[in-house]
Amino acid sequence: MPSPVSDSPSAPPTSLHLEIANPAGTVWSGEARMVVVPGTEGELGILPRHLPLLTRLREGMVRIDPVQGEPLRVYVSGGYLEVQPDRVTVLADVAVRSAELDAARAEAARSQAEHPVAREFGGVDYAAAHAELIQGFAELARSLKKPR
Repeated sequence: MPSPVSDSPSAPPTSLHLEIANPAGTVWSGEARMVVVPGTEGELGILPRHLPLLTRLREGMVRIDPVQGEPLRVYVSGGYLEVQPDRVTVLADVAVRSAELDAARAEAARSQAEHPVAREFGGVDYAAAHAELIQGFAELARSLKKPR
């Protein structure tokens, strides 16, 4: 993997390492030219050599301009953003790649998370069911907003 920092001291870096994760694991990881993230105070556009920053996330789409491939989006809700000059980490309560949003899956996840058995969970099981319910609602909302 090429280093985001140039070998030449005078040449600025052209990319940063981006990692987006949710409680289930990594959703996207790779080199990006730029990333736009929904912070609680508004959208943040992040380029290589950005000043260090730690902030909370709000619901919205992370827009990624990867070094290789087409631009992509990841839906996030809640969590934190950490920015370092050559690295950006998004730790979201919910993170779903836009290509994976699907109305049927969202409805199934919502139904499963609302099931009476899910209400009986305690501790970690309850937190996982709650996160799944939030993700299901988010996916359903996103799929309903798409033009038909």
